[in-house]
Amino acid sequence: MIDVTLANFESDVIEASQTVPVLVDFWAPWCGPCKSLGPVLEKVEAAYAGRFKLAKINSDDEQQLAAAFGIRSIPTCVLMVGGQPVDGFMGALPEGQVKAFLDKHLPPAGAEPAAPDVAAGAVPGDDGEWTEADEAAAQARLADALAKDPGNDDLRFEYTKLLIATEQFAEAAAALAPALAQLPLQLRFDALAQWMKALEFVATDPRGQWQPAQFDALIQANKRDFETRFAKARVLIALGDWPGAMEEMLEIIMRDKTWGDEAPRRTYVGLLELMSPPKRKDDPALAGKSAGGIELAGKAVLAEDPQAELVSRYRRKLSMALN
Repeated sequence: MIDVTLANFESDVIEASQTVPVLVDFWAPWCGPCKSLGPVLEKVEAAYAGRFKLAKINSDDEQQLAAAFGIRSIPTCVLMVGGQPVDGFMGALPEGQVKAFLDKHLPPAGAEPAAPDVAAGAVPGDDGEWTEADEAAAQARLADALAKDPGNDDLRFEYTKLLIATEQFAEAAAALAPALAQLPLQLRFDALAQWMKALEFVATDPRGQWQPAQFDALIQANKRDFETRFAKARVLIALGDWPGAMEEMLEIIMRDKTWGDEAPRRTYVGLLELMSPPKRKDDPALAGKSAGGIELAGKAVLAEDPQAELVSRYRRKLSMALN
C-alpha cells in the first residue's frame, strides 16, 4: 500500500498500472466508512500477493486528483489498468464483495503473465526488465498460437512485430508474407514491412554505421540529397528516434512527394501506425463511467496522452506536407 499525491500520481498509479492493476482508494481522515474499508483493502492486497497494488489518496489533501476522477462521495475506489480507469465502487464493501469486484478484472492466481508488448520503436529489454528468456518464451507462445490459428491477423501482427524487434528478419519476412498478399493490404502490416526495411538497411548497408555528422555534411551541401536523408532517417529509426526520422522524411516529402516510389511517405505512415495507442472499445454512451456508473475522468482530465499527442502532431505535419 502506498500514499499517492499529485507529485507521484503519474509514476505510482498511471505508469504502475501498465504492469499491474492499481486499486485507488479515495478516503478522508474524518470519514467513518473509510476507516472500516481501509483495513479490508490492505488485508485483501496482502492476500492477493502482488496481483494488484493498493494506492490511497487523501481526498482532502489532493482535491485536484479527486476532482479529476469526479469523486462525489467517499470512500470511492477506482481500478486502474493500462493507465486507464476500468471500474470502481463506492462505499465500505465487505471483504467478500471487494474480492468479487477484483476477481472480475484480475488474472487468476498463478496465471502466467501475458507476454510483454513490443512498444513501437523500442527493443525489448530497454527497461531492463524483459530478458532474452522472456523474449524466447513470448515468441514460442505466439508461434504456437499462430500455428493453431493461422488466419488470426492479430496474432500474426504481434508475432511478426516481436520477430522484427529482435532482428529475426528472415523469420519475420516469412510470417509477414501471407499478410502482405492480402487485398486490400492492411496498413498495420505494411507498417511492419517498412519498419523491417529500415532495420535491414542499417544491418546491411555501410551507412548504417555512420555518425549523424556524416549525413548532415552531405545534406548541408545538397538539400535535395534524398538518398542521404532517407538513409539518415532509417538509422534514426533503428536508434529509436522516430520523431527525428519523420522530420527527415518530411523534408523529402515536401520537396518531392513521389521520390523513391514514395518510400519516405510509406515509411512515415508506417511509423505513425506503429506509434498510435490502441483504440478504446468503450461504448461512447458510457465514456468516462465505470460498469457501475461511477464517473471516472482519470488521466484524460490531468493531461492528454503524450503518445497520442505526438502521433496527432506528426499526422498534421504530414497532411501539410502533402497539401
